[in-house]
Amino acid sequence: MQIRDLPYTDPGDPDVRSGPRFLFWLGRSQLTGQLKSLSWGLLHHCAIAGLPLAVGLAVQAVIDRSGRDLAMAGALLVVLGVLIAVGDTMLHRTAVTNWITAAARVQQLLARRTAELGSALTRRVAAGEVVAVSTGDVEKIGWFVEALSRFVAAATALVLICVGLVLYLPSLGVLVAIATPVLALAVLPLLPRATRRADQQREKAGRATELASDTVAGLRVLRGIGGEELFLDRYRRASQEVRKAAVRSARMWALISAIQVFLPGVLLISLVWYGAALARDGRIDVGQLVTVYSAATLMLFPLRNVEEIAMAYSFSRPSAQRAVRVLSLRRTTRPPTADTATPRGDLYDPVTGLMAPQGLFTAVVCGDPDEAGRLAERLGGHAEPEEDSGPAPSVLLGGVPLDELPLDTARAAVLVQDKDPVLLSGTLRELMDVPSSGAVTVGDALAAARCGDVLDALAQASVDADGDPMNTRITERGRSLSGGQRQRLALARSLVTDPGTLVLDEPTSAVDSHTEARVAAGVEELRRGRTTVAFASSPLLLDLADRVVLLRGGTVVAVGTHRELLRDEPLYRAVVTRETQDESVAPPGQDGITAIDGLRQVRAVEEVEETA
Repeated sequence: MQIRDLPYTDPGDPDVRSGPRFLFWLGRSQLTGQLKSLSWGLLHHCAIAGLPLAVGLAVQAVIDRSGRDLAMAGALLVVLGVLIAVGDTMLHRTAVTNWITAAARVQQLLARRTAELGSALTRRVAAGEVVAVSTGDVEKIGWFVEALSRFVAAATALVLICVGLVLYLPSLGVLVAIATPVLALAVLPLLPRATRRADQQREKAGRATELASDTVAGLRVLRGIGGEELFLDRYRRASQEVRKAAVRSARMWALISAIQVFLPGVLLISLVWYGAALARDGRIDVGQLVTVYSAATLMLFPLRNVEEIAMAYSFSRPSAQRAVRVLSLRRTTRPPTADTATPRGDLYDPVTGLMAPQGLFTAVVCGDPDEAGRLAERLGGHAEPEEDSGPAPSVLLGGVPLDELPLDTARAAVLVQDKDPVLLSGTLRELMDVPSSGAVTVGDALAAARCGDVLDALAQASVDADGDPMNTRITERGRSLSGGQRQRLALARSLVTDPGTLVLDEPTSAVDSHTEARVAAGVEELRRGRTTVAFASSPLLLDLADRVVLLRGGTVVAVGTHRELLRDEPLYRAVVTRETQDESVAPPGQDGITAIDGLRQVRAVEEVEETA
């Protein structure tokens, strides 16, 4: 896999049983790249290992005053230099390729899981943790994959060098062969403590990132209540905790580095002292001493890969564990049926008893906004599994369980718009460029959502000469727009898709009553003959619905039209008209209905004025 071939057609099915298993799976998935890096690493290290032999031959040739041997040693040095340059270049190229492609694979896996879970992801995993995994953790996981092949190449080269020195000069080679494993394994007792400190640092950093994300997301509200300084002070304290944890972790790694410098120094001193005694006694040649000493010196370079792989694993293991927590989440599904055609028919939830007949506009009144949000997600097949009793029964569309449908089919059958929809950055034209049936044009959707004032505002902000609002860029999450403008644009985007069943969670909660009446009428007219479910408590919207369902305690308690429920159901009247408990007990009369009639008359007069 090359960088130019990214993204992957299929990033694969990861092993999410644990962080180490995920790292092993990732390395195995990059096997071709790992073998390339290993091959170039062996060439690089073996060429470096050959330098002492060439230097020793050159020194001995000078002592023997042999020009021919000196020329051969020089030629050998040139060849080794070329091999070192080529090996180092290609090793770096293949290793960085492994890093980038591994990081890209993890990012694709995370993106796929995020798209599958939808809004349920941030309820099951903190938003800050998702951000940390998709940014810093991805780089650390890629670092381990990249360092793995270079470590294997370095370890293989160390074994070959030790064997070669033992065969070349047993008197000194045995000393080097015994000392090398000691040098490589001396820091192992310190690694658990270093790993724990690295875990603490990453955990504190994740909490700080989560706090920063929450603070930025709610900055407008915090400023409104004067609480930004309080949250900023919390972030300062969290940041200082991260700094202290990072310093503690760095001290441990500094100690490991010091040991890996001190012990090789002891080896070199011992080697020179013992080798000089052997050379003085005439038991070895000076050239042999230079060769062994040079080889032992150059062995320090591959030994550094031992420290690097330890650091890479210590930092990537908690990162992989966090990635596994996200990747192990699953959408509640059952084995798909053979027939994957998009079903049509009534939408029925067996848990609450909610029925939305095909082709009708059904409004749902629920006193608890959180309960309404969870039910809206259930209707779209995004239900969160029950931890105690197992997964709840699936919502049925035309008698077909949504959980048995492939994800893309289920999404095409039922579209859910959250109460706080997200607008991605880009032009308005790009925002409305979504998969759709083609039956609803962008103009019709914008008109139904009553986005005329939004288009006028975007036209004034347009940098184009013609002032086309469709070419005006919308900032990230639509922050340049008001809450009502964002909500109406998101509603228009949902209307453009023209799904068979559309579920709206409080679609007009951020607009005034005048705009709400016009938006409700536009949606009802555009979606006529299509299944629409709207969670709302506004009388303006409820009066336009074909049927209204009242939920209490997660169960349907009443079904009828808005006027019928307003007259016959005290609980419904209390929720819709915001009556107090005493008022809800009083005889219903016709006050609520009269108010609705008055609002409808006002809306009719406004529509006549607009037409005129």
